[in-house]
Amino acid sequence: MEFNNTSKRYNQYSAHLKNKFGAKVYKVTLDAGFSCPNRDGTLSSGGCIFCDDGGSFSRAHSNLLTIEEQVNIGIETLKNRFKAEKFMSYFQAFSNTYKPVNELEKIYSSALNHPDIVGLSIGTRPDCIDDEKLKLISSYKDDYYTWIEYGLQSIHDKTLEKINRGHDFDCFLKAYEKTKSYGINVCVHVIFGLWESHEEIMQTAQKLAELKVDGVKIHMLCALKNTKLSKMYENGEINFMEEDEYVKTVCDFLEYLPPDCTIHRLAGNGDRENLIAPKWLGKKMDCLNKIDREFLNRNTYQSYKFY
Repeated sequence: MEFNNTSKRYNQYSAHLKNKFGAKVYKVTLDAGFSCPNRDGTLSSGGCIFCDDGGSFSRAHSNLLTIEEQVNIGIETLKNRFKAEKFMSYFQAFSNTYKPVNELEKIYSSALNHPDIVGLSIGTRPDCIDDEKLKLISSYKDDYYTWIEYGLQSIHDKTLEKINRGHDFDCFLKAYEKTKSYGINVCVHVIFGLWESHEEIMQTAQKLAELKVDGVKIHMLCALKNTKLSKMYENGEINFMEEDEYVKTVCDFLEYLPPDCTIHRLAGNGDRENLIAPKWLGKKMDCLNKIDREFLNRNTYQSYKFY
């Protein structure tokens, strides 16, 4: 099985973008100063147990800069460092639909002014979306490759409750179906290591395959400084997956997904300055290489078990 004319045994998103646009496409991560209903007291106190003060942001820019400034600086940096030509504006920090639609329009539009921007990706929660917002986001899709990234993490309500997610799977399902009705691409975030059995993780894979999601981003649960999870780790309430187990679980998971599902992430750098555990997460390329080798040893690939 060949994906995007590469040797990868999964549908790597970066290779998919290169095929689509004829050049490597780089994401410019943006922070528009959004919050989250699970952190501001609307739903509960403290937010998800794994979320730190950056809201899963890469900290590439400060939200003290305007969106236009963040875009221009990000593009100039990537051009100088990688000779990059095409870019996607990526709203990453916190819940990037958690404002009135008139404010969202100004924010999103300001991220698309640069002539080298070809796409828009918006990370958010399924309980922070409605028809008015989806109508706005869908208005960009004729001119830009447009995605919404939903943090699901797991299909199991007991898990969502344990991580203080603030919504259930049914909430995600309704948001997903509504988003697809507007013709918007959806990437679903999942986390491994959430006190779930291997079978339960595979049930999430099978459900995403059934839904035929456009993309998946896989994270390894990790403890960052100043999070509830870091305190739980220090108190011995959780043990994290070892790297070998994670690698095998990733391959098992991908084998269930349809071949056209793009894989946006399989390993993370773990923000080394704030990472408490597991430490192996800080070596992204090592993990990716092990995933490649595991697929080769199995002689399988993404969609191997998809029917």
